[in-house]
Amino acid sequence: MTIFYDVDPTDVKKQTGDFGKVFNKTCRGKTKDEIKRWRKALESVATIAGEHSRNWDNEAAMTEKIATDVSNMLNLSTPSRDFDGLVGMGAHMKEMESLLCMGSDKVRMIGIWGPSGIDSIDQSIQLDSIAKETHWFGHGSRIIITTQDKKLLEAHGINHIYKVEFPSTYEACQIFCLYAFGQNFPKDGFEELAWQVTILLGELPLGLRVMGSYFRGMSKQEWISALPRLRTRLDGNIKSILKFSYDALCGEDKDLFLHIACFFNYHCVEKVEGYLAHKFFDVSQRLQLLAKKSLISIERGDIYNGDRWIEMHNPLVQLGRDIVRHSPGNQSINEPWKHQFLVDARDICEVLYDNTGTSSVIGINFDPYKALDGMNISERAFEGMSNLQFLRFNGPHGDQSDKSCLPQSLNYLSRKLILLEWNLFPMTFLPFNFCTEYLVALEMKDSNIQKLWEGHQSPRNLKWINLRGSKNLNELPDLSAATKLQELILTKCESLMEIPTSIGNNTNIQKLYLGMCTSLVELPFSIGKLHKLQELQLQGCSKLAVLPININLKSLDKLNLTNCLLLKSFPEISTNIKDLKLMRTAIREVPTSIKSWSRLHDLEISYNENILGFSHALAFITKLHFKDTETKEIPSWVNKIPRLETLILEGYKKLVAVPQLSVSYQWIENGQSLEKHGCSFYNHPKKYLKFTNRLKLNKETRQLIQTSITCALLPSRKVPANFTHRGNSGCFVIVSLKQRPLSTILRFKACILLVNDNNETTKEIVAYYDIMDKHKSSVIAPAYSFIVPPFLTEHLLTFELEAEVTSNELLFKLHLDSNEVRIKEYGVLQL
Repeated sequence: MTIFYDVDPTDVKKQTGDFGKVFNKTCRGKTKDEIKRWRKALESVATIAGEHSRNWDNEAAMTEKIATDVSNMLNLSTPSRDFDGLVGMGAHMKEMESLLCMGSDKVRMIGIWGPSGIDSIDQSIQLDSIAKETHWFGHGSRIIITTQDKKLLEAHGINHIYKVEFPSTYEACQIFCLYAFGQNFPKDGFEELAWQVTILLGELPLGLRVMGSYFRGMSKQEWISALPRLRTRLDGNIKSILKFSYDALCGEDKDLFLHIACFFNYHCVEKVEGYLAHKFFDVSQRLQLLAKKSLISIERGDIYNGDRWIEMHNPLVQLGRDIVRHSPGNQSINEPWKHQFLVDARDICEVLYDNTGTSSVIGINFDPYKALDGMNISERAFEGMSNLQFLRFNGPHGDQSDKSCLPQSLNYLSRKLILLEWNLFPMTFLPFNFCTEYLVALEMKDSNIQKLWEGHQSPRNLKWINLRGSKNLNELPDLSAATKLQELILTKCESLMEIPTSIGNNTNIQKLYLGMCTSLVELPFSIGKLHKLQELQLQGCSKLAVLPININLKSLDKLNLTNCLLLKSFPEISTNIKDLKLMRTAIREVPTSIKSWSRLHDLEISYNENILGFSHALAFITKLHFKDTETKEIPSWVNKIPRLETLILEGYKKLVAVPQLSVSYQWIENGQSLEKHGCSFYNHPKKYLKFTNRLKLNKETRQLIQTSITCALLPSRKVPANFTHRGNSGCFVIVSLKQRPLSTILRFKACILLVNDNNETTKEIVAYYDIMDKHKSSVIAPAYSFIVPPFLTEHLLTFELEAEVTSNELLFKLHLDSNEVRIKEYGVLQL
């Protein structure tokens, strides 16, 4: 395309007029051949179609037509290959297409919002200068603004915003390898090291690029030597870019950022707001601001836990901790007693041993397992830390409990303590002078505590208590003054015999967890005063025979009475209940009024032939349990339960065959006569079967289970022959795929032969799997683990899984988290 601007095409072709005069000047001193070549080129140019400014009255209209013509030409040409080699860019472009809306002739501004490293706009004045109004641009224009500050886009009225998420771990490893090895997979011998670096960098593309270039060309030993520093320090290039975002914050937001980096990463939003309410004005709004600036993300929990969680990626965590170590007033990073937060295990050991803590320290986040040389605490270790507000000890290190937790040192704990989190706490009492005035949360899971404190305390700010697994706890103190208490977790406190009547004063309690308190005999009548109680967990309270008659609380959504073996009467509860678990109780009658409980969504219950009014509850049952029945068949009415999802048959000794059932999950234990199972679940996409202990299934049924069930557990002594790819515990199995995939999701079936060498009933265990491609880069499969119920002998766990793969060869490894059960053998096959 030629554009003749204020020049005649004929003058260009024949080199005449003003153009010819300038041309002749240009030709002075040139050879005849050069001049001849130039004349020929100008003659050709004059014949190429284009635009002549003298043919247009409106220059702006000409410019717009030229732009449109060029755009149309580009759209018809070969697609750009600018994104080749950029991992995951195809998916981003697909998402952007709908936002760009290229078919529209209107001007559109699009914001691309993402984390630090998308190396642009950070101030409104910049945006106003280059793109304040849409009418500044021609029809059909697309203006794309990249920033890590969503608030800036919103303030400018930009509604079309694409959020750039962090890449998956698998994609992150590919990005790192591109810069470290010049290919998207690790070199031989560097697989594990590349994976470790990827995890440490937290999927931040900027960090992956910088550190990939840093490691390029290094020997394996140089990699190994560099890793320890990478775990605790941030590369200077990455730091300078990330710190730019930090420096743009106001003073209080900077302080909040440091609190999260040093202490509250991966913590519940509600609790962090409670811990910091005394220090920051409107913590919730400030957290949202940090999220909009891509310095943190706020994630929603799973379907079982709707809490919101704060997540800060590892490079930003390292930035925050590095800022604390170099904060003004610290003459040297070798003066940890001057730091606001102590998070490095060596620094903490030094301060606690030398008794050098000062009023500068407000938080200690200590993992004794990282104190490789052991530790000792001075008797007056906490004396100088008068402003200590947050203390987290993650339990003693090995046999260090006596030396690392001296009672004398705790006598000097700060009276300003807001959070005390000390799992495996070794003492039987908190110090006599322990102050609860400012305490908001007390967490001592699996502790040796027998009673929290002696005498009167006024924990008026206390909101959360978690003493889960403190088996020696036999008494609760008077918590009357804890009027803000919202959550009391006493699960597995096996020595606790009673709950004090004063609990009725804690009228803000929303969650009360007393599950598996096996010594608990009764609940106080005053529990009926807890008008904000939403969840009451009493499962496994095997000595609990009766419930108070006044727990008819309208606020109560969930009540779990599973395995309350002595409980005979149906609980007198509000009709507002949503989730009611009554399995393995001795309940004799279901009230007829249950038919009108409109909010009841999940009902788990055990059936026996003597229970009255059972038919009234059929519409709500989601899990049904039968036990020790002499019946030879499953009642036909089971298939008439509309919401039934899980059926448990325990001790159905005379059952020979299982008919077609409309449930997705079946667990049959000790069905010693069972020979046939139709494996028919109607149209359920997911089918789960568990057969444990003493089964006589025929060969045909076993084969049917292995081929048609999503997940199955049944007694067996060998891996089926069709699982040709086999391995032992701790070893990888190589699976060569039937066809070469092009980045697609494939389905597999795996089986594990589980062995209980102790020949005793096991606790519940979890089975996991790992998948890697032939380059030994992890393939990201949907997160999945399997709860394996107690069993006595060898059992075979069979399950389906999916993985997104780009290689024609995969490596599988399956493993358990149990010390009681081992993997004898396992196998994998492609479906």
